[in-house]
Parts: sequence; C-alpha cells; structure tokens
Amino acid sequence: MGFLSSIILLCLLISTVKSNKPTAYEALSDYDFPSGILPKGVIDYELDSSTGKFAAFLNGSCSFSLEGSYQLKYKPSIKGVISKGKLKNLQGVSVKLFFFWVDIVEVSRSGGNLEFSVGITGADFPIENFEESPQCGCGLQCDDDDKGFNVRKIRGWNKLFSSS
Repeated sequence: MGFLSSIILLCLLISTVKSNKPTAYEALSDYDFPSGILPKGVIDYELDSSTGKFAAFLNGSCSFSLEGSYQLKYKPSIKGVISKGKLKNLQGVSVKLFFFWVDIVEVSRSGGNLEFSVGITGADFPIENFEESPQCGCGLQCDDDDKGFNVRKIRGWNKLFSSS
C-alpha cells in the first residue's frame, strides 16, 4: 500500500472514531438534562467522565431572549462540572436581571423542574421548557422557513428570580 493510501486510510479511521462520539446534546441526557439547556450550534465538547469537568464550544458568542422576559448570553466556551442532575461551577452563561448581567453558576434538576442559581438567588422552571434548543439570535421564536414567527409559550419565564 502506498504512502498516500495509508494517509487516506488513517484519515478515514480518525473520522470514523470521532463520529462515534455522542453529541453534546446526547451527552447531556446521560446526566438527566434536556438538550435545550444548550443553544443550537455546539460545534464540539470535552468531558472528563471521571471528574465531570466539561467544556462545550460554540462558533462564537450567542445571545437571545425568551418570550422577551429574559435575555441570555452564552460565551464561545461554556465550562463547569456535571454530575447526574447537577451542573455546578458553571462559567460562560449569563442572564440579564433588570439592568445587570449575572452569571448562572449552577443548574439542578429537581423532579420535573430545572433550578437555576445565580449565587444568592435562583428560579425554577418546568423541564418541558427545555426540550428544544434555542437558536442564537432568536431563541425559540425562530422560523426556519421564513414564513413568520413560531412563538411557543415558556411556562414560568415571567417570574423574577426569587431568593432561595
């Protein structure tokens, strides 16, 4: 076998091995989280299953509003520690509360709800709000067919974060 054939075979083997890696969205389900806690467009991720340390990578910054009540921002790199039903030491995700951007530092699953913490306060929302991944720029009010807006009601997003 020639040198060029060996290189091509090696490239094919590497791409086959890489394609067997679950997506970031699929990996979330292994930890009992819905895919919608990450926006569409995650291009890669790293996960150390022994420590739970993870990083998810977007093509760039991502921001959107949910029903006009909350504005969310994702940095190009999102990091933290994941375990069954809990994301902690979260970095790279923030929410606008009133006039200030605050970091979401922890997300926990509690039955049918996800609890989001910004440190001294938090809020919980029904898990079905996160079945679909939001899209950068338009959140869940996007129309992929350019026929207008598809608006989906997000239950619980109209309440302010309350002290926990």
